[in-house]
Amino acid sequence: MIKREEINIRDPFVLVHEGKYYMYGTRGPECWGKGTGLDCYVSTDLENFEDPKVVFLPPEGFWADKNFWAPEVHVYDGAFYMFVSFKADGVCRGTQILKADSPLGPFKLHSEGPVTPRDWECLDGTLYIEKTEDNQPYIVFCHEWVQITDGTVCAIKLSKDLKKPISEPVELFHASEAPWIVDIRGGNYVTDGPFVFTDDNGKITMLWSSFGKEGYTLALAKSESNTIKGPWKQVPKLLFEKDGGHGMLFKALDGKVMGTLHSPNKTGEERPYFFDVTGKI
Repeated sequence: MIKREEINIRDPFVLVHEGKYYMYGTRGPECWGKGTGLDCYVSTDLENFEDPKVVFLPPEGFWADKNFWAPEVHVYDGAFYMFVSFKADGVCRGTQILKADSPLGPFKLHSEGPVTPRDWECLDGTLYIEKTEDNQPYIVFCHEWVQITDGTVCAIKLSKDLKKPISEPVELFHASEAPWIVDIRGGNYVTDGPFVFTDDNGKITMLWSSFGKEGYTLALAKSESNTIKGPWKQVPKLLFEKDGGHGMLFKALDGKVMGTLHSPNKTGEERPYFFDVTGKI
């Protein structure tokens, strides 16, 4: 067993399935360099976890060899789908979709390469199902500041089998639209870690991260049309403002709505952090 405070991951994502918590994340020691695989940590109390189980190993000849970032696992159409961002030298970062029959994998390649635009530097793709008659799946992702200076959050329609994009990307908002945001490295604005959910009042809401006055942050934006296309209005008050971000929400086994993120945002020291947001968003 391993304690929560001993786990060095970034971008934690929790799937609640059959009475257990399955936590995925970016391997801390591999974050900025060569990627060799992805893990899952299983728990029943969010404090004590089983030793990590490897759930993805890149197949021979895989296009990416670095920055295996922000794995998310979603239950969809009777299977488990992992959205992961990958990178290689000279190749744009992109989010690819993997599939497994179990939350513990093994996850195998599902989409034909990244489903984000091949000539865009993209990261942190997440699944969102628009609650309409046809329950249209989308990938919501970030067009990265390293390419466009003022990072954006975008959305693309996916095929029902999650194998390929079926629309052009739609820009949802720019990082600089947030009233609390601070630029980094001489005028660059970051978008990280979108996660879309329905709030307590039935409004489509997005968690996302960037940098504020006290470091890495977790913020909220609301869709004024109550559809994925927005327009999106930034919430002035941050959900977490001091040195922690890239979050998501899940319903705990006791019924509480919990948030998770990594904090601090310092290489080698990142740990999963959990907090109760029941009735707060």
